[in-house]
Amino acid sequence: MAPLVQATDGIDPNALRVLVTGFGPFGKYKENPSWLAVKPLHNTILYTDPPQELLTPSDQAAMITDEMEDFLRRPQQIHITVLEVPVSYTAVLATVPGLHGRPPVLPRPNDPALAVPPPPANGYDFIFHVGVAGRGPLRVERIGHRNGYRMKDGDGEYAPIVHLPKDPIRDNADAELERMERMLVGASLPGPSGPEGPGPAEVMEIPPVPNRGFGKGYENFPDELSTEIDVPKLIVHLKESGIDQVYSSMDAGHYLCDYMFYCSLAEARRNITPQEKFKERSTPPRSTPVLFMHCPPVDQPLSTEQVTDAIQRVILWVCGRLHHN
Repeated sequence: MAPLVQATDGIDPNALRVLVTGFGPFGKYKENPSWLAVKPLHNTILYTDPPQELLTPSDQAAMITDEMEDFLRRPQQIHITVLEVPVSYTAVLATVPGLHGRPPVLPRPNDPALAVPPPPANGYDFIFHVGVAGRGPLRVERIGHRNGYRMKDGDGEYAPIVHLPKDPIRDNADAELERMERMLVGASLPGPSGPEGPGPAEVMEIPPVPNRGFGKGYENFPDELSTEIDVPKLIVHLKESGIDQVYSSMDAGHYLCDYMFYCSLAEARRNITPQEKFKERSTPPRSTPVLFMHCPPVDQPLSTEQVTDAIQRVILWVCGRLHHN
């Protein structure tokens, strides 16, 4: 990739606007590897490649002047804003909905050098989340999950408890299974001794593990949400670009990364709007593309610079398709 270019002269009003998030410190990470890779991209500019052909079979009759051709062949500018999000379920719920607002609302960063430029009035064109996973390749996630979050976050807190709808058949089957297990446990354990020998065993009640995830405000969203970005094609592109350490994933982990991804996908759907450049009522609505990528810890095996490079390549590919559509 070319060296990073800082947006020193303001933001082109026609630029595609991209928001990239990384996570803050937690556990053994005084600086989160995802944030180390994301941070250098703040207030930088990329350019998409111009289209090879200006005419398609459907518009052969269109008249394109020299001035129009010159404009269409200019590379599309992409402006990148980055944001650090705490490793906290509460922080995700407090932050992500605002990222999808029109205009977006972003929290004020602690570092003045990372001051957020004025967000685009009609929302970001692409929102890209990055988080750390274990040792191994980059993982581009395809699905976010609404329920099943059992682990504590970086603040030692759990995700909100969510009561699932009753399923009579499943509930009856679970109750019968629980009754049989109690009978077996009671038959196998000796109870307190008396004049007539051991009595019945006491059965300890073990409360069920509560379901945790997204509750109020997310009831009408499905249990799983998928990104609209064509991840398999993106993976092929990245590999052809020389990034071999990457694959797609269907399981974002049921932790903060998954929580962020699902929340962002849901908010993108909630804030769906008509295409701005076409005013006809038949124009399909536009949903902000959302993607999540896991990166490994630093040098396990990818360096921070390699992850930053991969993030740039993902942005160029996604925005290139937005620009040419």
